[in-house]
Amino acid sequence: MQDFNKQKMPTGIPSLDPIFEGGIPKGSVILLLGDLGAGSYEFTYSSIVNTLSLMKGPAPEGTVHEIRYITFTRLKEDVCREITSSLHIDGLEALEDTIRFDDLSELYFDNSVVPDEWYSHSDVITRLQKRSNHEGILLRLANVINSVSPDSLLVIDSVTDVATQSTVPEFWQNMTGLIRGLQRVSKQRGITTYLLLSRGILNSAQERELADIADAVMLFKWEENTGSRRQRVMYFEKFRGVMPHLEEKDLVKFAVRISATNGFEVSNIRVVI
Repeated sequence: MQDFNKQKMPTGIPSLDPIFEGGIPKGSVILLLGDLGAGSYEFTYSSIVNTLSLMKGPAPEGTVHEIRYITFTRLKEDVCREITSSLHIDGLEALEDTIRFDDLSELYFDNSVVPDEWYSHSDVITRLQKRSNHEGILLRLANVINSVSPDSLLVIDSVTDVATQSTVPEFWQNMTGLIRGLQRVSKQRGITTYLLLSRGILNSAQERELADIADAVMLFKWEENTGSRRQRVMYFEKFRGVMPHLEEKDLVKFAVRISATNGFEVSNIRVVI
């Protein structure tokens, strides 16, 4: 097995990568825990877009080979539209074609009251076969993850969608077991993963369990500064193998700025307080 701890993957965010001396440890599973509108999605989109640009040029060390984007409720077109409307970058439409999307909405909605016509193009027999397996969505997710190429960037949007379906302890145990397996295989294959989770929807114990499994937790939240204005901030709550470096340099908490031209940007929180 390669020593991925010594390899780094650039996030593609110019204001953040120098903090990590070039990038984050390849193979990290990173939980992006965010308040509504606080920047977790903008971070993800900026990272994807800038990583795509790196992939098209001379490949620097740590550049990913593939970007996989897994959704449970959202259409590929919806995600691409949100990226293009958030980031006004020339040629972005062409870059989007290189993202590989995996849409698991059929399995997600099959046990719901949502009419089949809203989400599915499968025949009735196929849908009934899927419905006979209550763990289908987790098994399908595991199979998709298993097909991800080494040295890839994987985005799972959003863990909240699946976690809120948990009505029995066995489902939650299977889901957390799957994420623990993801944490293991990510190290073996050099896959860097962003897990998007909305803050405050799961109970605190479930949030803590997911945070414990992940290698890193980036918290995106709203705070009020001295002028009583709302300010987006980003914390590193944990980052295995990296946290001592961040704390030594007082680089744990950042102000966040989001713009259409530069996307997601961070600056030291001391600048705004």
